[in-house]
Amino acid sequence: MNPNALLPLLLDRYSVGPKHLAEPGPDDAQLALMTAAALRAPDHAELVPFRFKVVRGDARTAMAALFAGAASEAGKGEEGAALDAERALRPPVTVAVVARIDLGHPLVPAHEQWAAVGGAVANFLMAAHLLGFGGKMLSGAKVRNAAVAAAFCEPGETLAGWIALGTPSRKPAGPSRKPDPGQVLIDWHLPCKRD
Repeated sequence: MNPNALLPLLLDRYSVGPKHLAEPGPDDAQLALMTAAALRAPDHAELVPFRFKVVRGDARTAMAALFAGAASEAGKGEEGAALDAERALRPPVTVAVVARIDLGHPLVPAHEQWAAVGGAVANFLMAAHLLGFGGKMLSGAKVRNAAVAAAFCEPGETLAGWIALGTPSRKPAGPSRKPDPGQVLIDWHLPCKRD
């Protein structure tokens, strides 16, 4: 495997929001490949602190109703509820990200388990990109809504958000605004200095 061939693909990845995602979405085989990539993220061997729940078909309508209810509870009114329901239906495929954090694990503290969830999502999105799909991780206030969380989670689970997936209808007009690597890759010195 030539890493120089893969690096441009990694550096070319960008997030694509739901309003810029169109059919077709990934099929079952492609979702399985994305999940296999997610399972290669740092996970401390047998500990897999996440589940992916695919929302498609009639389940999309049910999720839209949940989002509308959450918007109403948040005081967004009828127009806001209708907009949130419409947003739920935009991506061809939505994947709920559910965390299963074992707070009492003797070897892996909770923050390392959350890091594994983040690594899994990053790998999932990279695999989607390599397969020709666009995607974006979404969260917001809806993950804290009791009815929405209860619909996606079993006891002991936490709703982390959703991954919207589909075929990009357009590429961003220009380069995304990412910090220069030199701003985040810095040398550490003792004592720790803050800029």
